[in-house]
Amino acid sequence: MKTYTHILLWLLGLITLALPACDGLDDHYATNPAYRLTFSTDTLAFDTIFSSIGSTTKQLMVYNPNDEPLRVETILLASGESTGFRINVDGRKGSAFNGVNILERDSMYIFVEVTVDPNGGNQPLLIQDSILFQVNGNRQSVLLEAYGQDVHLYKGGKTFDRDTVLPADKPYLIYDSLVVAPDAQLTIEPGARFYMHNQADWIVHGSIQAVGTLEAPILFRGDRLDDILENTLSYNNTPGQWGGIFLKADSYDNRWEHVVIRSGTSGVTCELSSPERRKLTLLNTRITNMSENLLSAINCDIQAANSEFSNAAGSVMTLIGGSYEFTHCTLANYMSLTQRDGGSETTLPSKTLYLLHNATVNQSGPYPITKAHFLNCVIDGSFSATDNLWNNGETGISSGTEGEADEDFNYRFDHCLIKAQPETSDKHCVETIFSPDNLANYRLLGGEENRYEYDFRPASDTIPGIGAADPAISERYPTDFYGVDRLTSPSGPTIGAYEYVPEEEEGEE
Repeated sequence: MKTYTHILLWLLGLITLALPACDGLDDHYATNPAYRLTFSTDTLAFDTIFSSIGSTTKQLMVYNPNDEPLRVETILLASGESTGFRINVDGRKGSAFNGVNILERDSMYIFVEVTVDPNGGNQPLLIQDSILFQVNGNRQSVLLEAYGQDVHLYKGGKTFDRDTVLPADKPYLIYDSLVVAPDAQLTIEPGARFYMHNQADWIVHGSIQAVGTLEAPILFRGDRLDDILENTLSYNNTPGQWGGIFLKADSYDNRWEHVVIRSGTSGVTCELSSPERRKLTLLNTRITNMSENLLSAINCDIQAANSEFSNAAGSVMTLIGGSYEFTHCTLANYMSLTQRDGGSETTLPSKTLYLLHNATVNQSGPYPITKAHFLNCVIDGSFSATDNLWNNGETGISSGTEGEADEDFNYRFDHCLIKAQPETSDKHCVETIFSPDNLANYRLLGGEENRYEYDFRPASDTIPGIGAADPAISERYPTDFYGVDRLTSPSGPTIGAYEYVPEEEEGEE
């Protein structure tokens, strides 16, 4: 026991002798006023911040590029947190810090967050602050800035149980889900924007009248406004940011014009209904970038024109039974951020289009397709054109009976452009162009170089659908998704939602 006691005393003595030496090292900091800090950025900018909702955390790197240690005399927020900015320095929260040391050729993190108070206005308000650094008599600073946006905030679920008009004065931030009760009509004004939180859904029993304009479209998207990969991949271009829109069995007479629905999970799901009454009308609408299926319908009546349906890990369009007419639409699946689903016992493999005639669902049915007409439409995707329409890489058509002949199966492709092996014997195809080759000559087709953005307008006049649309059909919708006149276009009318216009003739949009 005495031996252990002597060893402990000896160690304590060594530690005591070493302390003055450590103090001496701590006191050795450069005092040369020429020695300064450097920073990872001179302005730390946040994307638009919704009022009362905290931001994501951004980081600022502070470097000592010199050959000697530096003592930062003070680090402080110029406003003292009155603007809503908050900082964390070296693991400590606060607004003022003294005597922060950085070794030679070393660095440290400062983490920054911001919460914006409501400003009472409808437009984003710029909020600025600074982090101030005092080193060897020098004052340096990094600017902090964010735009604060007041919102209509719905938390804990919201049910519209009577006819309601939602104005476009401020964006809507939606947590949980919104429900439109039976027999209630929800009218959305042009320019309204809905930012949906993770897994938030629209559950519609009544109807939604969402009629925007070319200049003021109505937007449904996720609520993350920042980047996953800075300047490369935004959350807005990433699928699965929220749930989807579910039109329940008792929901009819929905009308959406100039609407954009993007980056959710299940897109638009039209549940089992009766095709005797219109379920959904779409005009100049874009539904895109879903982590599961994009548009699915069971025994519904849907009419769409001048609309884009694009990119899903599941299928872009699955139509089971019902009555459908799509005119001048672009259906395309070039999903690249997530793997396209290969299907399972309960799900179909990913395709651009499924037409399932006389199919059963959950042991109910069968449900016949009484009409499925595609007029002046593009049906395209990244999969190889392995076969004809019935068993192609991007199309799957089933009659629900043995063989392909079923007189009740009223499907038609009229002046369409379809990625498939040439089909000459199908009487349901009228003046339709089949191309087994890749049609992907579009303006933007994802990839890091395009920040994973897509633009399915034709990029050149080499796409076979240019000038190949039926003018008589085009007369029903004489202008395209962007308002370009099809009937006077020198190259048109073009198959799909977008008239071909050379980019150099367009000027700035």
